[in-house]
Amino acid sequence: MTNYSYALFDTALGRCGLAWSDAGIVSVSFPEETDDATIARLRRRARDAKPGEPTPEVQKIIDDIIALFVGEARDLTYAPLDRTNIPAFDQTVIDLSLQIAPGETKTYGDLATALGDVALSRRVGQALGRNPFPIIVPCHRIVGANGLMTGFSAPGGTNTKHRLLKIEGALAPDLFD
Repeated sequence: MTNYSYALFDTALGRCGLAWSDAGIVSVSFPEETDDATIARLRRRARDAKPGEPTPEVQKIIDDIIALFVGEARDLTYAPLDRTNIPAFDQTVIDLSLQIAPGETKTYGDLATALGDVALSRRVGQALGRNPFPIIVPCHRIVGANGLMTGFSAPGGTNTKHRLLKIEGALAPDLFD
């Protein structure tokens, strides 16, 4: 049986959560309406997770998420991921997403084409919607055709996606920045 731990932490976007096992990060949660809802999201993959003291490696990931949300550029792709029970197609989409550097974007069609058929765009979007590692696996860097901000289920939706892309330099500041 795998032992799962989780920690909640405050960020500029609100209280986030991260769950981990000995194999790596199991799930990440953007802020939910309550801590209980955040914990429930983490436990979708990290069943029976208990509050835990982050290891130094996990604490570095938490610190980098906090820094990113206040506008400091961070690349979190170094984080080890526990991919237990993630379908093969989703894992391939995760791998392609991890190749998108901070400050860059790709479209769902780009990822689908890399998988061999642009017609897979919808499946790519569905896989990203199931991404248990948001922000670490940078699904916010995948945009709709012509750069449209679509398909982001984190609190704040596409506004959060837009904000993250600005922090990373993929979008230029606008009149309101």
